[in-house]
Amino acid sequence: MKKLAIIGASYLQEPIVKKAKQMGIYTICFAWADGATCAEICDKFYDISIIEKEQILEICKKEQIDGITTIASDTATLTVNYVASRMGLISNPDEYSEICTNKFKMRQCFMDADVPSPKFTLVDDEGKYSIKEFRFPLIVKPTDRSGSRGVEKVLDPVQLESAIKRARKDSFEGKAIIEEFVTGREISVEGISFEGNHTILQITDKVTTGAPFFVELGHHQPSSLSDEIKDKVKQIVLNALDALHIQYGASHSELKIDEDGNIRVIEIGARMGGDFIGSNLVQLSTGYDFVKGVIDVALGTFEVPKLTQNNYSGVYFLCKETEWVKPHILNYKDNPDIVEARITDPVLRNIECSGDRSGYLIYQSNKKVEFNHN
Repeated sequence: MKKLAIIGASYLQEPIVKKAKQMGIYTICFAWADGATCAEICDKFYDISIIEKEQILEICKKEQIDGITTIASDTATLTVNYVASRMGLISNPDEYSEICTNKFKMRQCFMDADVPSPKFTLVDDEGKYSIKEFRFPLIVKPTDRSGSRGVEKVLDPVQLESAIKRARKDSFEGKAIIEEFVTGREISVEGISFEGNHTILQITDKVTTGAPFFVELGHHQPSSLSDEIKDKVKQIVLNALDALHIQYGASHSELKIDEDGNIRVIEIGARMGGDFIGSNLVQLSTGYDFVKGVIDVALGTFEVPKLTQNNYSGVYFLCKETEWVKPHILNYKDNPDIVEARITDPVLRNIECSGDRSGYLIYQSNKKVEFNHN
């Protein structure tokens, strides 16, 4: 029986643990026990921080694993690449890991490779920075976090210092990045790679709260972009993946397109998109089992994806801004297009990060779906 190490054990990793077990693969999860819902479903669980790379490496050697992976976690990819590179297993090159998990280094990489992206500057761990060549509004982000945590739009110099303080507090390394604010619609591109060959699986339309925090309220596939723009987006993403040295596994690329058709890459994760994008929506819209594909990459059994369906799929998240979603969740059994729905918290909040959301519904249909907002 093949052994697969999975870095992380929260609900985000449940789809890959369950899929691996369906495939007859022995699963070993690593994470702190608090919040480790996968501990109850994996074959073996180690109560250890996912950043303890050396300890995890020694355990993986002892366990004689055949592959190692993660989904929907930037931090976990650092450990995946570290362990795999030292055990001769499949992963992205460890020496480029930080480029894919640090927004400042990613921006530098894009600039060097002529990948279109926003102008940027670093706020170091002492809080020093320069914005002489910038105009407001600006975007401030932690250099090393995901899930919209610590992200804020800044309209004037007065607001800037508090936004930087917030972002640095949320950053693991105590640093922030300041970027020019790029207007336009937001999309993501879901891909999978093997031996440096990339397959674009789907383009996703993103809906957010907008300023100041830009937290995701929903994702919908396929994108309603024109075919011409889609082709441009795909080529830019392919170039960006090469620039980041992403050779294996899932990728989730976030871009903005302004009203003049100018495309900017906001960031790319060498992992599946969260928010059910990779674990659910891609398969619902294309028929391709993305989670299985990630496992196949890690174990070296990957085959070029075949997209067998052309459906509409998406997710709506519940919060104070989307109270209209709640009746649809409560009455989901009355709507055959809803494949999963759940309220996770009875309290609805105005959200500042993805952790503030209180529920969701996931849908699939062979035609475009419009949910009643009344």
